[in-house]
Amino acid sequence: MAEIFVSTDVEADGPIPGPHSMLSFASAVYTQEKELIATYSANLELLPGAAGHPETMRWWKTEPEAWAAHRENIRPPEEVMPEYAKWVEELPGKPVFVAYPAGFDFTYMFWYLMRFAGRCPFSWSALDIKTFAMSITGLPYRKTVKPRLPQAWFEDFPHTHVALDDALEQGALFCNMWSFWKEQRERLGIAEDLSAYVEAWRAERAAAKADEEAEAQALAAAAAAGGDAAVTSGDK
Repeated sequence: MAEIFVSTDVEADGPIPGPHSMLSFASAVYTQEKELIATYSANLELLPGAAGHPETMRWWKTEPEAWAAHRENIRPPEEVMPEYAKWVEELPGKPVFVAYPAGFDFTYMFWYLMRFAGRCPFSWSALDIKTFAMSITGLPYRKTVKPRLPQAWFEDFPHTHVALDDALEQGALFCNMWSFWKEQRERLGIAEDLSAYVEAWRAERAAAKADEEAEAQALAAAAAAGGDAAVTSGDK
């Protein structure tokens, strides 16, 4: 069964789940060929006793349309999360959680799934688009931001802070990056199994280290010999 990419976006009223609530989330499921095969979205009731973070709520005041969209047709998380987990488990492929940044979205989704569904269909891992972009472009991590990525990777999707819109956008971005990477590997003749490349790389590093150590020892020996010669000459 092939892997499928479950691009997921979370909108929340604070930086962490528990003290703050997930307002809305959505997943857009893409095949490795960038075929959109399913979507899921839901707006959630706030957690009892939780409150919006002041800074986050100030930001939401600048996005009134998106905020209003997240507060329509709200449902209890104890109803939504088991439904969502079952939906993911019935997808036609091995689901891979994909987000930008995964550190934020997966934190919320994992917490809510474990709290209200008792399981996470993605196991313990998520694929971070930002990290993948860093590995392809060679940019420093902190400078791996969307404005610095090749614009050919982006498609004409709106970034509205409405969860489904953003899940579709980042899913298409990831699929384009994935296709680019696969094409470059094929062009360079890089096999899927990198074991041989890694072993060759390790051997080259070991040989280079041995050469450096031998050179350092030779220099040290020459320096010692020169010092001995100077002392002998002085004695005469």
